[in-house]
Amino acid sequence: MAGAGSCLFCQIARSATSTPLLHSDDKVVAFQDINPAALRYCGFHIVGHYLVIPIEHTSTVKDLQRRKEHYDLVNHMLSVGQDLLNRDAPESKQYRFGFHQPPFNSVNHIHLHCFALPFIPRWKHVKYMPLGPFGGFIEAEKLLQKINP
Repeated sequence: MAGAGSCLFCQIARSATSTPLLHSDDKVVAFQDINPAALRYCGFHIVGHYLVIPIEHTSTVKDLQRRKEHYDLVNHMLSVGQDLLNRDAPESKQYRFGFHQPPFNSVNHIHLHCFALPFIPRWKHVKYMPLGPFGGFIEAEKLLQKINP
């Protein structure tokens, strides 16, 4: 858990910030991305780009292994993200779920990006593209295949 004490996402997971949580359970918390790449107004709030993070600190997706507990965690993160977007953006025709891989991750605490598409503005999709051998963005389903025990 090196570096977890100063990790912003660990602070959010422990409710040590004023970040409003959209979901909280014994494994993960979810909140709105501070710089959304996909957004729309739904009533009086903005939906479209959420983050789901594990409460326990794991730096990057590269730290995940073919272990049942890692697979179950990512699967749970995806399920929470899907439930939130289905609830908050049911009119969206397409959703996208994935993780940044090093060196493209902005925070060293794994976090699932959950999007109700389209990206607004459209150019923001560039930040969420897979880059083959260079890493980039990995879809949640592809990560699950990779770590399936």
